[in-house]
Amino acid sequence: MNVIICGAGEVGTYAAEVLGTAGHDITIVDSRPERLADLEDRLDVRTLAGNCANADVLREAGAADPQGALVAATSSDEINLLTAAVAKGIGVGKCIARVHHSAYFNMRGLDYARHLGIDRLICPEWSTAQAIASTIRNPAALAIENFAAGRIEMQEFPVDVDAPAVGKQLVELNLPKGVRLAAVRRGASAFVPVATTIIDAGDVVILVGNSDVFPEGRKLFQRAAPGRRRLVIMGGTPEGVWLCRALRDRAWSIRLFEQNRERAEELANKLDWVTVVHSDPTELNEFEEERIADVDAFVGLTDDDEHNILGCAWAKSTGVKRVIAMVQRPRYAHLVQRIGIDHVFSPRVVAAKQIERSLDESPMLRMATLAEGVVDLYRVRVAADAPAVGQPLRKLPLGPEWMLAAIQHDIDVRVPTADDLIDIDDTVLVVGRHGTEDKLHNIFGSA
Repeated sequence: MNVIICGAGEVGTYAAEVLGTAGHDITIVDSRPERLADLEDRLDVRTLAGNCANADVLREAGAADPQGALVAATSSDEINLLTAAVAKGIGVGKCIARVHHSAYFNMRGLDYARHLGIDRLICPEWSTAQAIASTIRNPAALAIENFAAGRIEMQEFPVDVDAPAVGKQLVELNLPKGVRLAAVRRGASAFVPVATTIIDAGDVVILVGNSDVFPEGRKLFQRAAPGRRRLVIMGGTPEGVWLCRALRDRAWSIRLFEQNRERAEELANKLDWVTVVHSDPTELNEFEEERIADVDAFVGLTDDDEHNILGCAWAKSTGVKRVIAMVQRPRYAHLVQRIGIDHVFSPRVVAAKQIERSLDESPMLRMATLAEGVVDLYRVRVAADAPAVGQPLRKLPLGPEWMLAAIQHDIDVRVPTADDLIDIDDTVLVVGRHGTEDKLHNIFGSA
C-alpha cells in the first residue's frame, strides 16, 4: 500500500519505520527540508517538502490514490484534521488523523471524524493509557470494552467455594440473557466451555456480558464483590488522566500525585473518583506517609523520563508488586527492564502500532490472548457470502473450540443470544482455541 505520512516528528518518523518494514511504500511530507534530508539518509522513503494541508502538495504526494492511505501526524490537531479531510476530498482510500485534545477524540459536541470524512482518529496519549490499563487488567477485557464503547464488560475472577455455580453444568446455570462464559482456567489448562462443562470451586472464569446484566451473572460465580486494588499514578499528564478514566469503576482505588498545584486542583475537579495529591511520591516522607509500598501497582507518567524511571525503581525496591514507566525515548526500554521495572511504554511506539493496526484491512484480526498459546480473542468481519449470514447463532458450528462473545450490527453492540441472526457486514468478537483460526474463516469468511 502507498502510505503518505504528514509530519516528520517522532510519531511520524517511527510510523514510517514500522510501516516501511511491513512492506508499505512510504512518502513523508513535512515543511522542514532539513528534517526530510536527514530521514532520506536513514530510511528507504520518498520525501516531499511542503504544507501538508495544501491540496496541490497532497496530490503531488499521491493522495489521489483510492487504494492508498494518509496519516496526518503533525504536532497540530487542527492541521491534522484539515489535512486528513482534504486528502479524503482528493480521493485517498483511507485517512487517519492524530489528535491530542480530548475534545476532538471524545467527539464532544461533534463527531469530527464523521463530519470531516476521516476514517480514524488516533490519540497517542489515549493509546498509551489503554496499553498500560491492558497490562494492569486483562488485555482481552479492555479490548472488548473498547470495541463496545463500555456497553459490554469482561472480567476474570476465581469461583468461590460456595458459589451457586459450583458442581453444576453450564447449561444448568441459567445465565442471564446477554451474559456468556468465555473461558475457564483450571490449574495449568485453559479452555472454552461447552454446555456440559461442570464448574469447580477454584476455577478461574472469564465472564462477558452486557453492562446492565453483568452483575447478576457474576453472582452465580462469586457471592461477594472483589476487594478494590490500589494504584498510584505519578504525574497528571494526559496519559495519567486517560488511565484514570480507563480504570474507573473497575475495582481500582486510584491516587494521582501531581506536583503543580494548579494542575492538581484542576484534576481534582475533573476526576471526582480519584484521590488527587499535590506532592511528589518519590520524596521519602511522602512515600512513607502515603504507604505507597503497600499498593498493588505504581505507574510513572510524568513528562520527565528520568523521574519516571527513578520513581518506579524506588517503588519496586520497597516491594510494590508491579511498576510501569512511560518514556518518550525508547532507547531507555532496555535500561529500565534491567533495573527491575516490569513494563515500559513509549507513546510513539504505541501510536505507530495503532496506525499499523488501523491500516490492516484483514477480515480477521487477533485482538488479545486470554491464555498464552491456548485461548485467543479475534475480531472478524462477516463476508457478504459467508455461510453464517442469515443464520441464528445457535446453528453456527462454533463449538467446542469457539464462542461468540460480542456482535456489532451498525451502531448496536451487544453480547448476543442464541437466537440472534448474523448479517452481512456485522463484526463479531470470538473467543477460541489458538491454532484453529481456519474454522472461523469457514464460518464467517467468503464461501
